[in-house]
Amino acid sequence: MTCLLLRLTALLMVLGAEQVAGQDTWPSRAARFVVPSSPGGAADTFARHLAQALVPVLKQQFIIDNRPGASGNVGAEIVARSAPDGHTFLVASNASIVIGPSLYKDLSFSIERDLTPVAQGVISPMAFTIHPSLPVRTFGEFIALAKRQPGQINFGSPGMASASFLALKMTEEATNARFMHVPYKGAAPTLLGLLRGEIAFMGSDVNTVRPQIQSKKLVAIVASHRTHHLPGTPSFADAGYPSIQSFPSFSVMAPVRTPREVVQRLSVEIGKAMKTPSMMERLDGSALLPVFDTPEEFAAFLGKERARYGDVIRRNNITAE
Repeated sequence: MTCLLLRLTALLMVLGAEQVAGQDTWPSRAARFVVPSSPGGAADTFARHLAQALVPVLKQQFIIDNRPGASGNVGAEIVARSAPDGHTFLVASNASIVIGPSLYKDLSFSIERDLTPVAQGVISPMAFTIHPSLPVRTFGEFIALAKRQPGQINFGSPGMASASFLALKMTEEATNARFMHVPYKGAAPTLLGLLRGEIAFMGSDVNTVRPQIQSKKLVAIVASHRTHHLPGTPSFADAGYPSIQSFPSFSVMAPVRTPREVVQRLSVEIGKAMKTPSMMERLDGSALLPVFDTPEEFAAFLGKERARYGDVIRRNNITAE
């Protein structure tokens, strides 16, 4: 018995030493952040900020690999099929990892089965922004006008898999107002359509529309979160509609069998990086709000968000384009 105990103790010591060694040597080469959108977007911006902040700590480069297509599913599948060796990660919006699973039923991979949560990352507050020709200046006035003109006020969005489109459906459910949806191929064409007066309003991350709001070309009437970037603009909760909760967020995921110690360490390092003054300044410059959590907390959040968005999608019979 004594001999057996000694052997078990020795084995545990070896395994423990290997685990510590694995943490100490990771990453052993340049790592990759796959971003399932084009360069210049909010997810890409966050990924580049994060990559820059992690290099001094982890002593390796983090390469940005932009793989747009299929509402984020192209990039997500690349990561899901990658070797779980701790050197490939997904930096994606919630449209890909939260909304997509309820919209796309015939994918060859599963977000929930093939990817593991690392860190929620950042929230990008979303604002409802109107063309100044619309004769309202508050969310209450806007809803009252929409009720007087059901289905006549045009709303533009990048598509049904976007947080902004689901914010519209939540607004219709919460207020009983009805709007006309006009889909565009991306956030930039939607913004251009609003500036041209083709549509009356849109939902967008604050950073995208901030210059037009500051120059008085557009008017923000409500936002998902209070932010100093939109002084005086109430949140949906402030306006009396706390059930309207839809906004972009940009998170980090890994292939499902990535070593647990790697997932935990990267999560910790991401949290530390976002607390540094330089990173805080960069995030604030892009109107991004950091979220500090553990992989377990992020997993629980994902489960709740998928259920919440999934309920809205089912109630409104929303299908992928």
